[in-house]
Amino acid sequence: MTGVTVRTLHHYDEIGLLAPSGRSEAGYRLYAYADLARLQEILVWRALGFSLGEIQALLDDPAYDRIGALRRQRELVQRESERLGGLCNALDSAIEAEEKGTTMQESAMFDGFDPAAYEDEVRERWGDTDAYRESTRRAASYRDAEWQAIRAEWDEIVAELAAAQAAGAPADGARAMAAAERHRQHISRWFYDCPPAMHRGLGTMSAADPRFASNYDKVAPGLSAYVRDAFSANAEAQGAARSGASSPQ
Repeated sequence: MTGVTVRTLHHYDEIGLLAPSGRSEAGYRLYAYADLARLQEILVWRALGFSLGEIQALLDDPAYDRIGALRRQRELVQRESERLGGLCNALDSAIEAEEKGTTMQESAMFDGFDPAAYEDEVRERWGDTDAYRESTRRAASYRDAEWQAIRAEWDEIVAELAAAQAAGAPADGARAMAAAERHRQHISRWFYDCPPAMHRGLGTMSAADPRFASNYDKVAPGLSAYVRDAFSANAEAQGAARSGASSPQ
């Protein structure tokens, strides 16, 4: 019924991911409805690219909210569906161009390609870090209203950084650093503790990698470099402030 092999079910049982509620007299595993509901969540998380260890940590978390997790799963699946739908459209256009012996508009050749497609790379690079695990745990518990608040706050911060750049405010000035600090606090509040040094690294990565830089530069040309410099200046200021606070008087 589930399409899961017996070998896989045995493995899930052995690692404590999915233990059956009972056993038959012959020793066969017996799965109750609650077991099947847990298996459903496991299979969806797996389809979304999460490792078994990540899934187990999510499901066994005392604060785990099944309804919230199902909503989060649906949101992720919907995004993936939209991404793949865009890729299908791009492929249809490419096929049509090849069949007719024409060329596609350069601006349309990469429609449907989304930086979110690099989520697997992010998981591979940082999946073993406490920050990634904490971010995964928190994200799984958020409901629609919380995701809307996160997105709205993110948009406001990026808009403020773009406005500061447009106004000619220096990246190491008070206005830009205030927006950078708000960005750092945003990450710490919603996803994982982000100390100044880590935040500086995020800014550097966002400007160095064209895939990440485009998220800022599509808002305003050169914004990724401005963000990098603002994050760096703020990290230096925050580090100095912390050092001063811890110095003996």
